[in-house]
Amino acid sequence: MRLTEFDRRLIRATQSGLPIVSRPYEAVGAILGVSGEMVRERLAQMLSERLIRRIGAVPNHYKLGYTANGMTVWDVDDAQVDALGERLAQLPGVSHCYRRPRRLPDWRYNLFVMLHGRSRDEVQQQIERIAEVLGEASRAHATLYSTAILKKTGLRLQEN
Repeated sequence: MRLTEFDRRLIRATQSGLPIVSRPYEAVGAILGVSGEMVRERLAQMLSERLIRRIGAVPNHYKLGYTANGMTVWDVDDAQVDALGERLAQLPGVSHCYRRPRRLPDWRYNLFVMLHGRSRDEVQQQIERIAEVLGEASRAHATLYSTAILKKTGLRLQEN
């Protein structure tokens, strides 16, 4: 699919994120000389056309006081992993939960659950709750704690 000149301007205006204001689409529209409604409509079209994958907030958990951030990985029965993952995604402290293929023999884990807490003790309590929900469907797990904030970026246009 080809991008229009307006699409390119819209992507450039939003590629570093939407402005943190009460009406971000209107703010982007003001930059582009169009209405906020036009910005919303074109972004919705771009999503439906799969030109972009998502529009989402990327919080800085550290600035919000969540300094214990751990990716928990679980070896869960493949027949139950989808249903259990949906249940886990609803738990407090879980920001995202997804299935990934195993990489045997080195990596046995197929369910990833990102947890956020104000302390490692708080995250450990969340891990214990997850273990309860998974029950015997879980054969093993590990927690990988964040040690740094990774730079997260969205779509970028290459300048010619």
